Amino acid sequence: MSRSSRLWLAAAALSLALVYWLPLWHISLKAPQYPEGLGLYIAVNKIVGQSPQDLSSINNLNHYIGMKVITPEDIPELRFMPWLVAGLIAVGVAAAASGKRFMLYTWTGLFLAGAVAGLADFYRWGYDYGHNLDPHAIIKIPGMTYQPPLIGAKQLLNFHATSWPAAGGWVLILAVAAGVLLCLREFRAARRTPSPMPAPAPAVA
Repeated sequence: MSRSSRLWLAAAALSLALVYWLPLWHISLKAPQYPEGLGLYIAVNKIVGQSPQDLSSINNLNHYIGMKVITPEDIPELRFMPWLVAGLIAVGVAAAASGKRFMLYTWTGLFLAGAVAGLADFYRWGYDYGHNLDPHAIIKIPGMTYQPPLIGAKQLLNFHATSWPAAGGWVLILAVAAGVLLCLREFRAARRTPSPMPAPAPAVA
């Protein structure tokens, strides 16, 4: 890899440390009875309310329609995600230090695979959360489900739900985008590098 590529790779890998302080995702709920809205921030190791009482308020509302209680301590992903991020940081820094292209490709591939797996797991969690309802709920609407949007906006009864990356999520998006661009740059550089000429055969006496 070129020197600039190695520096950019190191910066992208080290930037992932920001997700230990910045939330990854933000889910917001707005309704006439909640003009200021309710919200959740999903971090690498916890889920917290947008305001101190929001998580409790959302759980109380969900109780009436039969949705499960959101208990961050019971979500296994919040226990191992910090270690996965640490592994990505370590591999990225090692790739930058070595300067080997295959390690850049490996880091970017692992990052992309982890991102796809994370989004798929988030969708699975949202599906289970919004579809597997308590049959004895106080409020039951036949055929109604309450799966929050994976990304974007959705109307759920009188609540307008939105789901978007938060600050830490944008850090991840920019870091993986940097990895992809560096892979393309180094792949093109490798193709432009001429192959070494074979040594001439010794003259026959």
